[in-house]
Amino acid sequence: MSKQIFNGVFQNKTVLVTGHTGFIGSWLTLWLKQLDANVIGYSLKPPTEPSLFDILDIKKGITNVISDLRDKEKLSSIINEYKPEIVFHLAAQPLVRESYEKPVETFEVNVIGTANLLQAIRNSSVKSAVIMTSDKCYNNRIENKMHIETDPMGGSDPYSASKGAAELVTSSFRDSYFDKENNRVEISTVRAGNILGGGDWAKDRIIPDSIRSLINNSNIMIRNPSSTRPWQFVL
Repeated sequence: MSKQIFNGVFQNKTVLVTGHTGFIGSWLTLWLKQLDANVIGYSLKPPTEPSLFDILDIKKGITNVISDLRDKEKLSSIINEYKPEIVFHLAAQPLVRESYEKPVETFEVNVIGTANLLQAIRNSSVKSAVIMTSDKCYNNRIENKMHIETDPMGGSDPYSASKGAAELVTSSFRDSYFDKENNRVEISTVRAGNILGGGDWAKDRIIPDSIRSLINNSNIMIRNPSSTRPWQFVL
């Protein structure tokens, strides 16, 4: 891979990736390493066994911080110590069904965790931050209509509601703190759909679940067969 992709914007830059031990975070961290970025990873331990993070030994050559987004003092200390210029915020409780079982934890991680990160990058070295939410962040009450970015945030299940709330928190911080000449940080959100690719062993994902069913010689179960899903390849 050419290290001059994107005009070398990541080369020799210090980049903080939250959620770097997860499926998408592992791919992102691997990609940034290929582009000669100095990666600071902040996340819980890999959420699956096996994991892409462990198989590829991604922690080699990065600063690997195993910690919780809800620990705002630790998060702030890491940002102050390593002084990243760019942040990719991927850490989250990512599963809809688990949000029904653990609603408070889902809101704590996805909403308060995002607020902790945004607070930590105020008056810091950070110049640009990308906050990943979800295509489920919308208040999905209109049938037969594709969503546009300005549709209302919301969601009936705790996961969707938490992602809508994370969007509102990010918008509030952007307007209140980061859109000022004396504290200019470029903040964007990205609303990911169903992401597929190698190294995903998470539960409640259609492709991994289907592969597990084939391996176990059992029926493939599609929980919502009438749903239309957007798909994105991880790279």
